[in-house]
Amino acid sequence: MSDALTLAANFEDADAFFAALTEAHDGLTRAESDALNARLIFVLANHIGDARALTDAITAAKSAGTPA
Repeated sequence: MSDALTLAANFEDADAFFAALTEAHDGLTRAESDALNARLIFVLANHIGDARALTDAITAAKSAGTPA
């Protein structure tokens, strides 16, 4: 695994991913949607498996949500 976290767009088909993610949430309550997101995070974190990359991703996500 590379040392640096990839933050630039890296999707094969971002629109298809967004559509699938949105569709997965259709009809769910807020609690069900939050639970689906949590499960998805753990599935992807397990796939990545690199603790440093995951920590870097948490840091990047937190800073991206912080107003300038």
